[in-house]
Amino acid sequence: MDKSIFEHSNVFRFPEKVDYSSGGIISKRVIDRPVGTVTLFSFDAGQRLSTHSAPYDAMLQVIEGKAEVIISEVQFLLDAGDTIIMPAGIPHAVNALEKFKMVLTMIKG
Repeated sequence: MDKSIFEHSNVFRFPEKVDYSSGGIISKRVIDRPVGTVTLFSFDAGQRLSTHSAPYDAMLQVIEGKAEVIISEVQFLLDAGDTIIMPAGIPHAVNALEKFKMVLTMIKG
């Protein structure tokens, strides 16, 4: 069964597919399969995902704005166009330095 919320065979731009929410975070599943997910997020300035870990590697791509990613207590500053891989089982957090949008790809394995 197809679990994608985005239509196949249509050209789109990620930044146009999610709005900002005042004081909030929005997430939209782009692809949801047993082997992994692709999720589009928008963060209002100052919003964050607190420190946590995931059982799988996750690739974070900033598509608009600026974010701080902390992996195992090491700070990384990302701008639109930057990508980082957060390794499985390692604590990480995401902080919105300003409004920003990202695509998170998680591959299960």
